[in-house]
Amino acid sequence: MEKIRILLAEDDPDLGNILAQYLEMQGFTVSLARDGEEAWEIFRKGAYNICILDVMMPKMDGFELAEKITRQSPETPFLFLTAKSLKEDRIRGLRIGADDYICKPFEVDELVLRVNNILKRTGIQDENEFRIGQSTFNFQELLLSTPEENHKLTLKEGMLLKYFLQHENKLVKREEILTEVWGENDYFLGRSMDVFVSRLRKFFTCEETVSIETVRGTGFIFRLRRS
Repeated sequence: MEKIRILLAEDDPDLGNILAQYLEMQGFTVSLARDGEEAWEIFRKGAYNICILDVMMPKMDGFELAEKITRQSPETPFLFLTAKSLKEDRIRGLRIGADDYICKPFEVDELVLRVNNILKRTGIQDENEFRIGQSTFNFQELLLSTPEENHKLTLKEGMLLKYFLQHENKLVKREEILTEVWGENDYFLGRSMDVFVSRLRKFFTCEETVSIETVRGTGFIFRLRRS
């Protein structure tokens, strides 16, 4: 499955790196630009499913960048990041065609949810819904519905389950899971991961077609028998 491609334009080096790394942990492919002109050159040379644009940037601000993007590719959705909460800026952004607007400071999880909402609303992404035997998993809502009951998952539980589902019936190494879901391969995080795996196993006790196998010293296999 081809990954969703995001153009991220953010001139703050630390915030830009954090956002890019976190979005990539969620399975997106991210191109990071440090100013509006660089972002425009990157956009012209590639194909992107969504753009995340900081409003206040050197060389070319987010509004001017968005207008250029819209003229070239009117179907590409975008949202603004801004340190301002001025009504005038919001109105200007919406007039240009922004799909959303998020004010700094914000939680990175909130940005991910808003991006997923836009992708789902525009029909670009429908891979947040999973069928697992008699159960269903909605990553957008972090809701696992089994024949016995509904489980509201934590974000980490949801990320781990989604990662397993994207690699079903394949051996995934411990270090790969830790890097992709937790952001780093660390011994103590590994102990935490084992707890999360145990929780997921309990959720699927009513599913005969589902099992999470431990391959000692290596990793896990999320077994799913499909009819």
